[in-house]
Amino acid sequence: MDSRYPVGRFTFEPPATPSQRAAWCDEIAAAPGRLKAALAGLDERQLDTPYREGGWTVRQVAHHLPDSHVNAYVRFRMGLTEDGARITPYDEARWAELADAKSAPVDVSVRLLEALHERWVALIRSTAPAEFARSLVHPEHADGLTLDKLVALYAWHGRHHVGQIEHLRERLGWR
Repeated sequence: MDSRYPVGRFTFEPPATPSQRAAWCDEIAAAPGRLKAALAGLDERQLDTPYREGGWTVRQVAHHLPDSHVNAYVRFRMGLTEDGARITPYDEARWAELADAKSAPVDVSVRLLEALHERWVALIRSTAPAEFARSLVHPEHADGLTLDKLVALYAWHGRHHVGQIEHLRERLGWR
């Protein structure tokens, strides 16, 4: 198994169906609980262990999730309220090197992700099916970014990073 992509790489095949959207929304709703479970019982040494050679620590991965998902939530809202909303990328690698990402308790980010996903899931579930075709302009998505693709991407993103932590725990025998 590739420790960088334990759940595989992201794929998206439009058009999305209502059942796919519902499944993605369910995955986003479940992500905070999955993260909390993946972190349960880890000590400081384990939290500061890279999930792979040259990768972020478990702590950095845990803090990256709400960092990234806050951006996605704002982008989703922009996509609903602005025609052709232009997205500004952020340097996630540099964010992961900031002091809070390297040292803050992980439960802070779990709580942030719980609250954020509660709001975001409510918004996704209230979005009319036609609205998911709305597009965003993102310099890293030359093939286009719709609200459908954004929801699919972040459903995968949560699985992806929680999977990295779960894979490390399994590989090192951390029960």
